Amino acid sequence: MKPKPAPEEDSSRKALEYSKFYGGKVGFAPRVPVRSLDDFSVWYTPGVAAVSKAIEAQSELSFEYTGRWNTIAIVTDGTRVLGLGNIGPEGALPVMEGKALIYNYLGGVNALPLPVRVKSADELIALVKALEPSLGGVNLEDIESPKCFEVLDRLRGEMNIPVWHDDQQGTAGVTLAALFNALEVTGRELRGTRIVLYGAGAANVAAERLLVEAGADPRDILVVDSKGILHPEREDIDQLMLKNKWKYEIAIRTNGDRLRGTLKDALKGADALVAAARQGPDAVRRDEVAVMNKRGIAFFLANPVPEMLPAAAHSAGVEVVATGRSDFPNQVNNSLLFPAIFRGALDVRAKTITDPMVIEAAKELAAFAKEKGISRDYILPTMVQWEVYPRVATKVGQAAIREGVARRNLSASESMQAAMATIERSRKVMNALRNGGVILDPPE
Repeated sequence: MKPKPAPEEDSSRKALEYSKFYGGKVGFAPRVPVRSLDDFSVWYTPGVAAVSKAIEAQSELSFEYTGRWNTIAIVTDGTRVLGLGNIGPEGALPVMEGKALIYNYLGGVNALPLPVRVKSADELIALVKALEPSLGGVNLEDIESPKCFEVLDRLRGEMNIPVWHDDQQGTAGVTLAALFNALEVTGRELRGTRIVLYGAGAANVAAERLLVEAGADPRDILVVDSKGILHPEREDIDQLMLKNKWKYEIAIRTNGDRLRGTLKDALKGADALVAAARQGPDAVRRDEVAVMNKRGIAFFLANPVPEMLPAAAHSAGVEVVATGRSDFPNQVNNSLLFPAIFRGALDVRAKTITDPMVIEAAKELAAFAKEKGISRDYILPTMVQWEVYPRVATKVGQAAIREGVARRNLSASESMQAAMATIERSRKVMNALRNGGVILDPPE
């Protein structure tokens, strides 16, 4: 009898077969009817000139008269794609297409996959800025560290549409949501909880900032990289100050006890571990998590193989374990947040996405799971619980209005209605295309 392939092998085989069969995951579909030749005179020449003149006189009308209001670009230079590393823009394209599909199906967002060939942060920044007139927002993706920090910071400061780096803000946001509920399950509160962040790349640099903004004490946070615990007296601190100011600032403001040493040293007496470091399954060992406080929390976010497998962590005494995978309980996946974040931001025509907007999204994500009943093995909703997305979108839109970064002033009910309508439309389009035989079922 032929052995059944492992889940990873099966999904990889299907991904190759299906990608060739479909010729890509996303495409463009009209939003307007074409009933006769007369319609072209409205949608194109001569009628379109009136729309162009109106937008020339008031550029903000581009959000009302065109699809700009609901269009984003997913931009990458392909320098750090998944766990594959620097595989270039062509290699990154399938990942960006997959992200675009999730944006559309879960958030109703029209997302354009856009891997680009650039050599420097300055080139990437200039390119993204040049795209602004055609977009409602930008999702930066799979850009190596520390380049990704500079690119995000500068674009957020220099553009008037939301710029989001999912590897930073998305991972940090969904981690925060998971931590809110893991803390409740284990009888803790954010303030006063000792948290170890293992890995000092995009995800945990943003997580540290978001945790502090959400109420964590930075003195109770320890960040560990490949050289050990970050602290102000570390021998490479001057080099960090020159080459990675984001990591340098973390070394200065965290670790109130000025601990030194390894991951195991950091975990002694810790309540929670967030690992976003490198693939396992032995990147974090049982003897390391065994020194954590009782009823500990551990998130292992490397994909596809987490830093430590859940069974090993539980056997070492950890109570709540999360990974980035759907075949284990408690999947900490960015797809729970980014479609809703942009849905809410686009609906109010936001100019940026602030950290308070992300924190509101995390709180609502956690609240949804609490209503369903949280436990050791359920601290976050799953991607199939689609009703969470308009709820999170509404909270994001309302936060944008309070922050003064929204172009439209919608009530909470109006935000909910707008989000529901757009997401439901995307689902109806998908169903209509399938039922009409335009989207075929994949080959057996």
